[in-house]
Amino acid sequence: MNFNFSNPYTSTRLPLFARNVVSTSHPLGAQAGLRMMLKGGNAVDAAIAAAAAMTIVEPVSNGLGSDAFCILWDGKELHGLNASGGAPQSWTPEYFKRKYGADAATPPKRGMDAVTVPGAVASWVALSERFGKLPFADLMEPAIEIAERGYLVPTVVQQKWAAATAELQSQPGFAASFLPWGRAPKVGELFQFKAAAKALRAIAESKGGAYYGGAIAQAIEKFSAQNGGSITARDFANYQAEWVRPIAQNYRGYTLHEIPPNGQGIAALIALGILDQFDLAGLPVDGVDSQHLQIEAMKLAFADTYHYVGEPSAMEVTPAQMLDSSYLAARAKLIDMKKAQDFGAGNPVKGGTIYLTAADENGMMVSFIQSNYMGFGSGCVEPEFGISLQNRGHGFSLKPGANQVAPGKRPFHTIIPAFLSKDGQPVMSYGVMGGNMQPQGHMQTLVRMLDYGQNPQAACDAPRWRFNAGLEINVESAMTPQTAQGLAARGHRVDVINDSYQDFGAGQFIWRAGDPQVEGYVAASDARRDGQAVGF
Repeated sequence: MNFNFSNPYTSTRLPLFARNVVSTSHPLGAQAGLRMMLKGGNAVDAAIAAAAAMTIVEPVSNGLGSDAFCILWDGKELHGLNASGGAPQSWTPEYFKRKYGADAATPPKRGMDAVTVPGAVASWVALSERFGKLPFADLMEPAIEIAERGYLVPTVVQQKWAAATAELQSQPGFAASFLPWGRAPKVGELFQFKAAAKALRAIAESKGGAYYGGAIAQAIEKFSAQNGGSITARDFANYQAEWVRPIAQNYRGYTLHEIPPNGQGIAALIALGILDQFDLAGLPVDGVDSQHLQIEAMKLAFADTYHYVGEPSAMEVTPAQMLDSSYLAARAKLIDMKKAQDFGAGNPVKGGTIYLTAADENGMMVSFIQSNYMGFGSGCVEPEFGISLQNRGHGFSLKPGANQVAPGKRPFHTIIPAFLSKDGQPVMSYGVMGGNMQPQGHMQTLVRMLDYGQNPQAACDAPRWRFNAGLEINVESAMTPQTAQGLAARGHRVDVINDSYQDFGAGQFIWRAGDPQVEGYVAASDARRDGQAVGF
């Protein structure tokens, strides 16, 4: 790909060119990964160290109670890892209806009854054991140091921390851990998290054993029982991350890879399969026709994803059926270039997260994402070890269907890493954070790169839109008024938003420029967060 390295958008960032790269949404996370590479580690070592550090420096997005997913190129082939956790054994629709009423549609948004078994720590262990070079304990060193000594809170993280305080301050353990002055920290104020340092040491020494069935799991069981939850140490002991084969969709001579369901990555693949029926490159990149077409394709993709996707064993259709080329071509014909539509699901049957990426000069590339969901997740923080617990259980339904809650079952998941290849060879590891913005961001940035030749940083900086539901979309205030007005004229219910972090996600990108030992990589980090791409 011959990128245009001019950038038509207002930006505080420039592309990074290096042979060894780590890109995350916080500089200290990126530097933690780079330390491992300078120590002789590979991209997997770097990604694990960065992920551990990110649980400390961006607690508004993830923690030691997160889930995670990964797609990686090991130098020869592509691998996928699903480290999303399942429901406690006690969870059934009846369990929730007894506690929250017969009309309850989902598990609660916050509190211990939103907490599924966290998989992030298991992902670190699985990746290290299979692909890492350095001892696992070494990978925890930067995160332990940061948690123990503290760090100065940056601008974007502080804004989200303060915004979450009113809702979460009454949740068990939250105020003691995250409001040490009786309030959120201010920008530039030192925040220390010594309880998490204790957990990280235990995880390092036991290679995760303390977390899954050991002292940490036992502490969480006790904390849960004290606060109305039912998750147990046995739920933790029974957990194991799963190696999976990524699913894929061809687009413009390239192939986009995503983790298969229970995640929403298939939505990006469906949208691209629909867009492949159109000549996007013949339309102005930021014009209303191009943006309308992408929005309608994404709406069609979500209609099927929300209807059909759940734990694979519970789905009534397969990913292959949902990605069938003739089916997607038929769905594409539903798009009206002059009118926004509210699409329903088709019939394919025949008859709120941190993302990071790392790549090294030996060709290994890692696309990794972990999240507590909805910011601080459940809001519950086990005090002895500082485990900030996710609220992925809120993603279950209590009604019959692919995503109905059941013991041990994994919920529908929003966090998705992405990977791009061409002719079986690696091209780019990337991701865009932010709830249902993630497949939308995967699609929008990839279209900019493949259809319009924009370089990764420009594609990252460009104004985004976000589909919500029905005809409702949000657009960034940086979008040209003519385009926003043109979308409204076609029936889109347009809400112009100034808060880019909240509504439009943030991305990290590493594009392979050629031979990693010669040309290396081109990397980008989204200005919508405090992040940084670093390398040597």
